[in-house]
Amino acid sequence: MFITLAILAVSAVFFALGRIRSDIVALCALLLLLFCGILTPEEALSGFSNPVVVMMVGLFVVGGAIFQTGLAKMVSGRIMKLAGTHELTLFLLVVLVTAVIGAFVSNTGTVALMLPIVVSLASATKMNASQLLMPLAFASSMGGMLTLIGTPPNLVINEVLVEAGYPLLSFFSFSPVGMICIAVGIVVMYPLCRWLLSGQREKDRHKTNKGKSLRQLVDEYRLTDDLARYRVPASSPLKGMTIGKADIHNRYGLTVLELRREGGRQHHLLKNVAQQLVGPGTVVEEGDILYLSGDGEQAQRFAADYGLQTDENLSTQTTLDFYHIGMAELVLLPTSRLVNRQLKEGGFRGTYSINVIAIRRKGEYIMESLPDMRLQAGDVLLVQGTWDNIARLGNDEDRWVVLGQPLDEAAKVTLDYKAPLAACIMCLMVASMVFDFIPIAPVTAVITAAVLMVLTGCFKNVEAAYKTINWESVVLIAAMLPMSVALEKTGASAMLSHMLVASLGNIGPLSLLAGVYFTTSLLTLFISNTATAVLMAPIALSSAVELGVSPYPYLFAVTVAASMCFASPFSTPPNALVMQAGQYRFIDYIRVGLPLQVIMGLVMIGVLPLLFPLTQ
Repeated sequence: MFITLAILAVSAVFFALGRIRSDIVALCALLLLLFCGILTPEEALSGFSNPVVVMMVGLFVVGGAIFQTGLAKMVSGRIMKLAGTHELTLFLLVVLVTAVIGAFVSNTGTVALMLPIVVSLASATKMNASQLLMPLAFASSMGGMLTLIGTPPNLVINEVLVEAGYPLLSFFSFSPVGMICIAVGIVVMYPLCRWLLSGQREKDRHKTNKGKSLRQLVDEYRLTDDLARYRVPASSPLKGMTIGKADIHNRYGLTVLELRREGGRQHHLLKNVAQQLVGPGTVVEEGDILYLSGDGEQAQRFAADYGLQTDENLSTQTTLDFYHIGMAELVLLPTSRLVNRQLKEGGFRGTYSINVIAIRRKGEYIMESLPDMRLQAGDVLLVQGTWDNIARLGNDEDRWVVLGQPLDEAAKVTLDYKAPLAACIMCLMVASMVFDFIPIAPVTAVITAAVLMVLTGCFKNVEAAYKTINWESVVLIAAMLPMSVALEKTGASAMLSHMLVASLGNIGPLSLLAGVYFTTSLLTLFISNTATAVLMAPIALSSAVELGVSPYPYLFAVTVAASMCFASPFSTPPNALVMQAGQYRFIDYIRVGLPLQVIMGLVMIGVLPLLFPLTQ
């Protein structure tokens, strides 16, 4: 028992210091429990197969898809229309929306759903995301107190009451308590987050980046000033012809920036877009869309010669998309073998499958007769290709320097044509978690949704899906879950709860209520809220019966204290989910969560006897 408590205490110290990553601390604590024989290997590894941990992995993928498809940006735009850019209004809207969703969906699912939306919202309003993400996690727990199904501890105390012969709690019996929790949370969280988290990682927000965004490149080189888009009909002589045979550049002075093929256009939900880099051997097919840059009159002459079509959708599109094809700038080094050689001798297409579409030299932008242009040291080449091929350019740093971080820009590109599909998958996942008549376990629903997001192309590739998983948070929760097994197995949790409750019960009913609440609150820092509720609910019930008072306020004290645990990142999955995105440290949860947890407890001790009188 004492060894377990010592390991727990040392772990808490290292968590608070923050000098070692939290997942490493959790793994070291797990190994110590194993080496000391407190846990068996099966018990120690049980956290990695726990449904909550598996759900977290799936929810990271689902949340990543929501962000990758631009769905988060769309929803955040709607929220911005309601709230504007006022910080307090945004804060209130995020907390209230999250709390309402959390009343019907698991708090883990709620945070996974709202996390990409809130990050996008913070980015759009230039607000520090750390001021919204911790309130997001806490609000999901507060919203769980609104209904019977909102959080597992609610179901636990309902079961204990029924088994003891008391009436069944109704679906909204918890609503008054939940509303008070949300009100207290808003009043306390807003100033705490503004004072303590406003400067969170400000240095990261102001990092300088020598590269330019894709939109900046498009604007600088004026690629869309003379952009024309035409579709190839079945009757066009261009159908079946190669780009090289058409000789578009020499005959018309036009540059083919992109060839796009769209599938499922009649079914927007299943729409698919394939972008191809154009070369001399590229064969044009029926339905292809050509993106041409050059003189408008020449573009119209080309379209007339080959019977190309335009339509309203094409004529109103004024920007280039970068789903699969991107752009980057290269600076030629003086030592490069390409200096004083013609561009066509550079081998960009043959070696890297890259097109050079413009050259910037001493403030001038050159886009004509590029193949015959002799390159000079210091020339900036605007290149176009698939994102993978652009990444390969960085391997030849003896020839050129790639400006900026092209892969970071690629990660920002949203597959917006997949947003409706991602929304449908997300809604089906939420529905299966809300409605009991759908015979699917929550963990099954989440994993199914995550796999569907990958299979349906809501990510550029499988690697992009894996990158959305925050393994630090996953390992942290998985390694700390067996700690609750150790505390229960050694009798440490039972000893602490019995000792504290028994000593306070002799003073009076209100003191016993405070003892039940804060004992539960303390235990929830180290073991899961469900396990704490299972442990404390029978103790609270028997203590109330022994004193001859109503058990309702005591059992509600158990469920509120178990759910309102904010002072630790691993006490609840939502706290862990936002840790990396908000760049929080363990001490941040103590600075904001601990005062909130204590104030919430003091309010509840005063409110619960009013809502549920102590006298039977």
